[in-house]
Amino acid sequence: MAELKDYKKVNESEPVDHASDQSSDAKEDETVYLKPKISLLNGVTVIVGSIVGSGIFVSPRGVLAGCGSVGLSLIVWLLCGLYSMIGAYCYAELGTMITKSGADYAYLYEAFGPFVAFLRLWIECMIVRPCSQAIVALTFAYYVIEPLFPTCDQPDIAVRLLAAVCILLLTAVNCASVKWATRVQDVFTYAKMLALALIIITGFVQLGRGEYEYFVDPFVNTETNIGKISVAFYQGLFAYNGWNYLNYVIEELKDPYKNLPKAIWCSIIMVTIVYVLANIAYFTTVTPPEILGGAAVAVMFSERLYGIMWWIMPVFVSLSTFGGVNGILFTSARLFFVGGREGHMPKVLSYVSVKHLTPMPAVLFMGLFSLVYLVSSDMEALINYVSFVNWLAIGLSVATLLYFRKTRPDANRPIKVALVWPIIYCLVTIMLVVIPFTTIPTETGIGCAIIATGVPVYVLFIYWTNKPKDFNRFIEKFEVLTQKLLIVIPEEEKQAQD
Repeated sequence: MAELKDYKKVNESEPVDHASDQSSDAKEDETVYLKPKISLLNGVTVIVGSIVGSGIFVSPRGVLAGCGSVGLSLIVWLLCGLYSMIGAYCYAELGTMITKSGADYAYLYEAFGPFVAFLRLWIECMIVRPCSQAIVALTFAYYVIEPLFPTCDQPDIAVRLLAAVCILLLTAVNCASVKWATRVQDVFTYAKMLALALIIITGFVQLGRGEYEYFVDPFVNTETNIGKISVAFYQGLFAYNGWNYLNYVIEELKDPYKNLPKAIWCSIIMVTIVYVLANIAYFTTVTPPEILGGAAVAVMFSERLYGIMWWIMPVFVSLSTFGGVNGILFTSARLFFVGGREGHMPKVLSYVSVKHLTPMPAVLFMGLFSLVYLVSSDMEALINYVSFVNWLAIGLSVATLLYFRKTRPDANRPIKVALVWPIIYCLVTIMLVVIPFTTIPTETGIGCAIIATGVPVYVLFIYWTNKPKDFNRFIEKFEVLTQKLLIVIPEEEKQAQD
C-alpha cells in the first residue's frame, strides 16, 4: 500500500509535504553514526599533520648514522618520499575502490579474508599505532621542557609525565567532538609548516652567506654496508609514516572519490619537498658529528642563529608534535572502531557516543593503551621496532591491488594506477623487510613474535564461536557497563526514517 500511495502522489503531481521532508531530515540528523565532516582541506591537514610529527626532528640522526655522509642522507630522504608517493598512489586506487574506513585492514579483509585482516589489526593495535603515538608524545615533551634545561639533560620522569598529559588531553578532545579534533589538526598543522618554513628560509640565508662546507664533497664517509643503509631507510620512512592515514577515515570524508586522491597528492609532494629542504638547512649550521652526537638538531639550529629568540624553535616543534599525536589518535580510533564493527575487536569499540557522535570507546582504548609504551624513552629503538612490522603490513596491503586486478577486473576504479608502481613498491618492501633480519635481528625477531601472538588470539576469541556461557555473560555485562558509563550505543543505519 505504501508503494502504491507514493506512486499515486508522483503521478498526480500532488504537492510535496515539505514539513514531512524536514522531519525526515531532522531524524537523519539524529541518527547516531559517524558522519562525513572532513573536507578536502581537513583531509590535507590530517595527512600532513600525521606525517609531520616528530620524524623530521628525530630521524635526521638515524638517517645520517646509517648513511655516513651528507649526500647519501639527502638521497635517502628523497627516496623515502618517492617510495611513500608510490604507496600513496596505490592507496588512492584502493581507497576509491573500497570506500570503507580501516584502510589496510579493510583491503586485506576484502582480499584475503578475516584471518590475515585480523593479524594486520593485531599488529596495529599492539605495536604500530600506540608505539608511534608514544614516540611523538615523547618528542613533544622533550621539546617543551628543552627551554627549561638549556645546559643539561631533561629529567626523564618529567618528559614521560608530560607525554602522558599530552596523550590524555588529546584523548579528551577526540572524545568530545570530531569538529574540535579536526580544528586542532588544522591549527597545529599550520604551526608545524610555519616552523619548517622558518628553518628552510634560514637555511637559504645560510647558503647565501657561504655556509655550504658539507655540500662541497657531500659523499665523503659514505656507508657501503647495505644493512646499515636499510636501517637509515627505516629512520627516514618513519618520518613519512602517516601518508595512508586519510584512508582510515574515508567514511567521514566528503566526496571521497575526488578528495582522497587530491589530498594524498598535495600532501606527499609538499612533505617531500619540505623534508629535503629542511635537512639541507640543518647541514648549513649543525655539523654531522654534532647530529650524530645526539643533538636536538632543530634546537641547536635555532640556538646558533636566532640569539635570544632561540626558544621559538622548541615551541614550534612542540606544536608540530602535539598535532602529530592528535592525527595518529584521530585516525587510529577509526581503525579500532572498524575492527569492533567487524567482530575482530571487542564490539564495544564500535559504539558511538549518543551526545558527541564520536567513537568514544575506541578513542579511549587507543589513548590509554599508548601510555603503556611510555615506559621506554629510547626513541630510535622504538622506531626500528615499529618500522619492520609496519612496512611489512603496508607492503602486503599494496599487494592486494595486484590481487584485485586479477580477481575483480571489472570493479569500479575511479583511479587506476599502472601495474609497474605496485610491483616496484612490493619489491622494495621485500628488501626492507628481509635485510633487517641480519642487521637488527632483535627488533625484527620481537616484531615477528608479536605477529605470531595474533594466531592464538584469533583462534580463541574469533574462530572459536562456542565459548562458555559464563564468558559470554561476562562480555555482555562489560558492554552494558561501558554503555552506561560512556552513554554509547551501536552505530545506527545511515538512512532517513519515515
